[in-house]
Amino acid sequence: MGTYDEKFWQKKCLEEMTEYEWELLCDRCGKCCLVKLEDVDTEQIFFTEVVCEFMDQTTCQCSDYKNRDKVKDCVKLDSVNIAELSWLPSSCAYRLVAEGIDLPSWHHLLSGSEYLVQSSGASIMGRVISETHVKDQDLENHIIRWVD
Repeated sequence: MGTYDEKFWQKKCLEEMTEYEWELLCDRCGKCCLVKLEDVDTEQIFFTEVVCEFMDQTTCQCSDYKNRDKVKDCVKLDSVNIAELSWLPSSCAYRLVAEGIDLPSWHHLLSGSEYLVQSSGASIMGRVISETHVKDQDLENHIIRWVD
């Protein structure tokens, strides 16, 4: 376990964070692991209620995080691509910090609770199904509107 400076996200930009601080900043909502569809004509992104097969739905975290590169569509978030990923939810801690906005009150670094993200409704917990149960041709039937 690493150490971190209190409210480091207010004192450092994303590029300055240690790996430990970077990982700690994640709000563990799981929204980035939702399967997304893109309209090829408009480039609009649509979220589905379908998640990567490695999503642990009880923790809203990847069950094989260290080997996530074996999933071809998995995007490793970093300080460079955060600004380019327009599909990141507006509540994403990385996006908020990059935009100079403070974390929401339910974030574990402010609340001290790992569970408040779920009880506040900010996570995917209880609202998703694994991609192992959905055929690719049926993904359009699983488009959702609740991701912000």
